[in-house]
Amino acid sequence: MLSLEDGTLAVKTARNVIEEYVKTGNYSKFELPKTFDRPGGVFVTLSINHDLRGCIGYPYPMEDMSLGEALADAAMSAATRDPRFPRVHKNELDQIRVEVTILGQPELLKCKPLERPHHIKIGRDGLIIEYGLHKGLLLPQVPVEWHWDATEFLENLCLKAGISPDAWVEEKAKIYTFGGQIFEETEPGGPVIEKKIA
Repeated sequence: MLSLEDGTLAVKTARNVIEEYVKTGNYSKFELPKTFDRPGGVFVTLSINHDLRGCIGYPYPMEDMSLGEALADAAMSAATRDPRFPRVHKNELDQIRVEVTILGQPELLKCKPLERPHHIKIGRDGLIIEYGLHKGLLLPQVPVEWHWDATEFLENLCLKAGISPDAWVEEKAKIYTFGGQIFEETEPGGPVIEKKIA
């Protein structure tokens, strides 16, 4: 678990990386506390007026990348490599709110496929699906923001992976749950809070 101080630093680092990269095409080396030296999963989400503007990250800890390095790469990628959106333009920087989600270790949901909705807690769990070559991930805050129940969460997870919305009922679909700690700006460039969604 990160402290609010570390979470604030994570969000500010993400913003600094985004602003510098969008303006110059590169970003400077930065220093973070030892908390960020370990590997860890992380996502950076960008929004303008509560509309998604980019979201990229690492669902699993990377052996060759610290949490701090993954954070910086996710921030840069959310601004410039999300295939759903054009690259962030420097004119947008003062409108963008930055959110950082530090992911817990994903755990395989071990139950019969039709029982999966009963083992998912909205507001606590994020989900990952692996279905053959298809993969998809939705962060814990997504079903809360969209007012989904557990079944709708699973259906939308499947759609995110590019498969049929009812693929989650199949044995070959592997579903993982994970927790997340969410830190966000209250306004673009503003104070950072830990977002509670449960």
